[in-house]
Amino acid sequence: MAWRVMRQGVALAAIAGGALATQPALAAPEEIQVYMDEMDQPGHFGLDTHINYVADGTTTDDYAGAQQALHRLRVTPEFSYGITPYLEAGLYLPLATLDGQGRLDPGGVKTRLKFIAPRRPGQNWWWGANFEIGHVDHKLDINPWNAELKGIVGTRLGKWTLAENANVDFVVSGPVGHSPEVEFDTRVAYAMTKKVSLGVESYNGTGSFAHFGNLHGSDQSIFAVADVDLGRWALNLGVGHGYGTNADTTIVKAIVSLPFERILGRRNAVD
Repeated sequence: MAWRVMRQGVALAAIAGGALATQPALAAPEEIQVYMDEMDQPGHFGLDTHINYVADGTTTDDYAGAQQALHRLRVTPEFSYGITPYLEAGLYLPLATLDGQGRLDPGGVKTRLKFIAPRRPGQNWWWGANFEIGHVDHKLDINPWNAELKGIVGTRLGKWTLAENANVDFVVSGPVGHSPEVEFDTRVAYAMTKKVSLGVESYNGTGSFAHFGNLHGSDQSIFAVADVDLGRWALNLGVGHGYGTNADTTIVKAIVSLPFERILGRRNAVD
């Protein structure tokens, strides 16, 4: 049964990814995640720690001074805060990296604002948007200032969860300007139990506004993922394969959701 469910999930992800002509996050970024409808309650904080590791890939640098991605570990705390029931702010600090030679770098900082539209009682689908802007070290991007506008849609149908992100990434400031890049990220997951879900995430590039549809000239990746609810903690674990122009052929990722307010000792912490 489990394998049949996983095969169905892979098929659905492939159909969704192909139909939407999709693009991923750039090679092993600080965050490999399909955004859904999770939001902090107003007045409360959250903390997700993003951990990504490039286990296999090429040793070619994208530009002079770039940090080699092979055997690079990225650890990024994401602090979030619920502003209203529909609006959440986030801060990624630091965008830390540990390269294959053991050199630690703070990486940079990013901030975001996420909106999920109000829903009617019983509505099983959602839509929203996320805007992100940040500054990264030259080792991670030839352009220091970049931004992203993300469209978010999704639904839950019984034990199935389907979500899609449409992303537009653009350079705010830097020496190598180019037309905004378009990517689509897809998630299909099936709840095996109340606390464990298995699924597939696909991150696929479609090129820039100027060369839209350039799939072979864009980064692509696909991940087998598992989500585990540990009560006050939660885990998203995945192993992925990069293809297309993605130099990272094997990527391991994790997102650890921590009970941040309980760590801070807040009495009105939300479980």
